Amino acid sequence: MRIVMAGASGFLGVRLTERLRQSGHEVHRLVRHPATRPDEATWDPAQGRLDAPVLSGADAVINLAGANIGAHRWTARYKNVLRASRVDTTDTLARAIAKLPDGERPRTLLQGSAVGWYGDTGDHEVTEEASAGTTFLADLCRIWEAAARPAEDAGTRVVLLRTAPVLDRQGSLLKPLLPLFKLGGGARIGGGRQWMSWIALADWLGAVEFLLEREDVAGPVNLVSDVQCTNQEFTKALARQVHRPALLAVPGPVIDLVLGELAGEAQRSQRAVPGVLRNAGFSWTYPDIESALEAALRAQPTFTR
Repeated sequence: MRIVMAGASGFLGVRLTERLRQSGHEVHRLVRHPATRPDEATWDPAQGRLDAPVLSGADAVINLAGANIGAHRWTARYKNVLRASRVDTTDTLARAIAKLPDGERPRTLLQGSAVGWYGDTGDHEVTEEASAGTTFLADLCRIWEAAARPAEDAGTRVVLLRTAPVLDRQGSLLKPLLPLFKLGGGARIGGGRQWMSWIALADWLGAVEFLLEREDVAGPVNLVSDVQCTNQEFTKALARQVHRPALLAVPGPVIDLVLGELAGEAQRSQRAVPGVLRNAGFSWTYPDIESALEAALRAQPTFTR
């Protein structure tokens, strides 16, 4: 396929580009600087600028653009950055797709989103049919996904990639935790009974390529593991992988002090399940937390299909 990707320079974008090219696909990257390579095209989503011909003839568009959720405290200013970096990019792409004639329009848009859509689900499992929660992240996901509607209305198949935190030693979940756990400072958050949504990097890559090729799947898809775990189970499993104890607990007030509003996300219980992927016949290589963490701590990820 000929694929145009936004967000190709991010953690997931770099690895997905490599995966797709290994599979024989042609990937063109949207960049915000002057294009210097044949596989690059310049755009300015903040100003809504993208020449529709850049997308003409592409089989698919993949949008992974968006500022890092955990990079800063959630001040009012950074919340605006989080919104704009997602909504502006999605709106620009969706409108550019909609402007193209039928014969030139990409058949598929794989649109980034997150399991933050569901908010706090307690002990209840939620599938893609569940409504949005009431948290900041849930509201962010709602307007993020809605921005893709012009492409859907124009006839393009839109798949909403509701991604859970992706497990890899260089990823945003494990990278800051590993040094602490290796020093024996691993700790559960609060009581540790809250459920965590997550997915192994190899399975995330495999699921995205699976959805790229499965033209009968559209709408929201939970990119999560097939076996959920609690924060306490995650903490114990990671400690075992680095051969260190994890006997501590971080009280909620301490988390609040360090992370501010973001602390609420760390303490919420979220039990999203992969209803669509299960029904479509996707097979996980690392469905449980032990095997996923073992794979994540290897020097090189194993790509699966």
